[in-house]
Amino acid sequence: MSRLSLVAVLLILFACGNEETSPASQNEASGVDALVARAKSLELATEWVGPPGDPLHHHTAGFAKILCSAVFVTGLDADFAAENIGYFTSDYDERSKVTKREIDTEKKLVHLTLPDGVVRTAKYVGDQGCVTFPLGEDGLLFEHVDVTSTLPDPDMQSWPMGDVLPDEPFPAELDETKVRDAVHAAFEPEEGLTAAFVVTWKGRIVAERYRAGLDLHTPLESWSMGKSLTATLMGVLLQQGVYDLWEPAPVPEWQQDGDPRAEIRIADILRMSSGIRCVNRGDPEYDPAMGYPDHLYLYTGGMDSFKWAATRPQQWPPNTIGRYRNCDPVLTNYLVKLGVEARGEQYHSFPQRELFDKIGIRDMVMETDPYGNFLIQGYEFGTGRDWARLGNLYLQDGVWRGVRILPEGFVEFVSTPAPAWEADGRPIYGGFFWINSTEAYPIPRDAYYMAGAGNQKTFIIPSHDLVVVRLGHYKGSSPGDDGLKEALALLMEAVPEN
Repeated sequence: MSRLSLVAVLLILFACGNEETSPASQNEASGVDALVARAKSLELATEWVGPPGDPLHHHTAGFAKILCSAVFVTGLDADFAAENIGYFTSDYDERSKVTKREIDTEKKLVHLTLPDGVVRTAKYVGDQGCVTFPLGEDGLLFEHVDVTSTLPDPDMQSWPMGDVLPDEPFPAELDETKVRDAVHAAFEPEEGLTAAFVVTWKGRIVAERYRAGLDLHTPLESWSMGKSLTATLMGVLLQQGVYDLWEPAPVPEWQQDGDPRAEIRIADILRMSSGIRCVNRGDPEYDPAMGYPDHLYLYTGGMDSFKWAATRPQQWPPNTIGRYRNCDPVLTNYLVKLGVEARGEQYHSFPQRELFDKIGIRDMVMETDPYGNFLIQGYEFGTGRDWARLGNLYLQDGVWRGVRILPEGFVEFVSTPAPAWEADGRPIYGGFFWINSTEAYPIPRDAYYMAGAGNQKTFIIPSHDLVVVRLGHYKGSSPGDDGLKEALALLMEAVPEN
């Protein structure tokens, strides 16, 4: 593997929340040094002020939310979740400091108590999933909203608008044996904890399997695949004429005279190139001595996440440095909220009304901060089939059953390397989508994908008319990736180029 490819893979692992490193990463110090040096040469004279509060309190809030969602959204056992789910927001050492764990199944609450007496609480609130209470508060600061789909019973509709699959022979163009072998490979080894694997070819489901106890209706942890969902919601508003991709982002906090952030375009934000000073511990320049990073605080802080992201200073001029940071998708969701509410429409039902109902999605759960702001930079839960539907919307250039949902050219935009990332020699990121340009996966270089912590993936492979979804439990990320790569290699042998 080339130096560029190895650096790219390591950065993808960091960016998606996988905090594992390997000895090989130490050999790439010179490549990382070059990234840091270039960024330093362009840095503006602003200061980073880290999140307030005790990091352990934040970590424990994240742990409470993870347990709440695992139990009340996905339906997992709490002990299994504590061992296997999402511990990049709260690792084993931090979880071990919890002195009391209480799960109230009647009120759907999770309380975690720390040695200093602080209790962090998360509550299941229905269609907004699980939400963490602010520290010292005993409730939320918004009224949860019931979100109802207008779609009929999925058992009465054919795929993809429903769940009824055609009673047809397996496509003769495909090698059925190798497709079956790919499914088997995706679930190996057992410690990979693969939860769902769905493959569509020309929109038709040709392979599908779920971990024991789960099925096609189970909303599973999806983490940063939600960033691609965030791009899609912005794409819907772009198609509807609410925003223009290339306009300066109308974030209210940036509109004062002389504010350099007023030059940041919506496109820059979608490309993780806004330049906002928002620290991620996956940054090449991150030093643990800096303290608790914004990237995690936007999950665990129990504050108004939109205001936090919007009030961060500028670190670099826009469209010059690419860094994977949660502030950019949070800011995009802020713009989505502003755009929806400016039309006098209900914000929490917007995704279901204007996107999900149009492409057959019924089971997506999108969680919020305590103020009701969507945290779908990573707090969303979807089924394998629902992510396959979203992938097929992109495979079909944003058109669904003859209706354009995403604007013309948007799919090309999200799947094209962002200029600021290319300038760093890392053509691996587009518009809230990752790009396979360095062949991190054994699929064509022009394939692109949604990616989330714990090896959540939705691949769009236009050259083969394929969408491939892999969902799994966080702890199995690394061994699960080996199985995923083997599955993809087999699919490339089984499916002809179009």
